[in-house]
Amino acid sequence: MSNITVREALQDLAQALAPHSETAPLDAQRALAHLLGRSPAWVLAHPEAYLSSPQVAQLQDWLRRLQTGEPLPYVLGEWEFYGRPFYVTPAVLIPRPETETLVDAALRALSTRPSPRVVDVGTGSGCIALTLALERPGLTVWATDVSWDALQVARRNRARYGLQDRVPLLQASLLEPLAGPWDVVVANLPYIPSMELTHLRVARWEPRLALDGGLEGTWWLRALLAQLPSRLRRPGGHVLLEIAPAQVTALREVVRHHLPKARVEVLSDLAGMPRVLWIRT
Repeated sequence: MSNITVREALQDLAQALAPHSETAPLDAQRALAHLLGRSPAWVLAHPEAYLSSPQVAQLQDWLRRLQTGEPLPYVLGEWEFYGRPFYVTPAVLIPRPETETLVDAALRALSTRPSPRVVDVGTGSGCIALTLALERPGLTVWATDVSWDALQVARRNRARYGLQDRVPLLQASLLEPLAGPWDVVVANLPYIPSMELTHLRVARWEPRLALDGGLEGTWWLRALLAQLPSRLRRPGGHVLLEIAPAQVTALREVVRHHLPKARVEVLSDLAGMPRVLWIRT
């Protein structure tokens, strides 16, 4: 029996997380629940419970890593997206709430076709492709990524949810090897301008390959849009792109160049920021 209680463990975790998180108390509850194999509600209801010796050892390792600034999802080895846990490693981006806006829109787009051909470009952990497949039973979602290491994480998540038959994974640059026509294309590609990465904490820990969008942050998005005229179903195709708010005007022009008859809608995330470009042909 250790002499560290749940209350003390929560305090230690919150203190380690505070310099790096605006939601340190909530993150501490999530972390301790993960460690104990309990729910956050149980953690809050049992402040006097003691941690076992192995749990204390694990806690001390986590505290050491958190104090260096390592993101909590990498410490835990998983993070929640769209209500489900997904494995994450430093080979992939940490799933974020704003990307759920992309999934919401994609599910609306999918509702318009009975048997759509769907591809997730730059899948990373696979959280977008797998969520779409889980939310729509029977749907097949192809997923590509240029990073072999990222695809290993996606494969692990695919196995976790038993979707090996419905989410084919392919190492590829964008849509390069895939012929159309695709009914729905979704993509959360790198969109941070290269120079900004030097000032961002996220770039210290998360893979630069998944963050660096080139000089203006739109290099990968422009490259994907250039591939679409020969690969997207027209009419009736949908493209959903996660973007930075400042890129709306520039990307509208790129869409107009490659898909002149397309309609473009901008969707805001939960924070009210422009986050998703929805293109319909």
